[in-house]
Amino acid sequence: MDWSFQLYSARNFQPWDKVLKMLGEVGYKQVEGFGGVYEDPKALKAELDKNGLAMPTAHFSMDMLENDFDGVRRIADTLGVRLLVCPYLAAELRPTDTAGWRAFGDRLGAVGKKAKAAGYDFAWHNHDFEFKPLPDGSLPQAHILSAAPDIGWEMDVAWIVRGGADPMQWIGRHGRRIVAVHVKDIAKPGQGLDEDGWSDVGYGTIDWANLIKALGTQSSVRYYIMEQDNPNDIERFARRSLESARKY
Repeated sequence: MDWSFQLYSARNFQPWDKVLKMLGEVGYKQVEGFGGVYEDPKALKAELDKNGLAMPTAHFSMDMLENDFDGVRRIADTLGVRLLVCPYLAAELRPTDTAGWRAFGDRLGAVGKKAKAAGYDFAWHNHDFEFKPLPDGSLPQAHILSAAPDIGWEMDVAWIVRGGADPMQWIGRHGRRIVAVHVKDIAKPGQGLDEDGWSDVGYGTIDWANLIKALGTQSSVRYYIMEQDNPNDIERFARRSLESARKY
């Protein structure tokens, strides 16, 4: 398996050429892009090639996906991206009821149709807020998946856990929708206090060994992407997490 690495994890450890060199040396073969790395796609592609790295998946904002899809295409084609991922919805833009989330799902579905017509796959990436019950008790994530039945899901397992839900249940119900997974771990009590409560993969509380098995048999996942939102040592996180993941 070619493990990937979400470059957002390394945003505080510039410059990017050193980050990519380290990732290649540690043993990664793929990375996932985000908005902070697209300033010069041709130069970035050259650095990826130099370090034996590919970028098959990348995050793009909802605003760019809806209002500058040609710009998305130019970046994606330069970097070799095949799976476009919408990663987030700012708090002030989030719906507060079922109708609002279904309408947002409709918007994602429209982007998905545009992406498919252009030759790309498309997915939504979750955080924790999609698993916080609405006033009627339903969950935003359920409405997103229902309203946009043709888009994929990039599952962030750790955010599901932080949202109070059971990732195994969601894998069981929606496994065929899961095309990519963010491999992230939650620190044990009293640890990771300077890393927002996250940990290196395999050193926290999430049962990744069984999750990887379940994803392998019950999902459509093609990309396993390492991420830590606020690591204090990027090389340590990248190296130890890959060492752990290779045992699963």
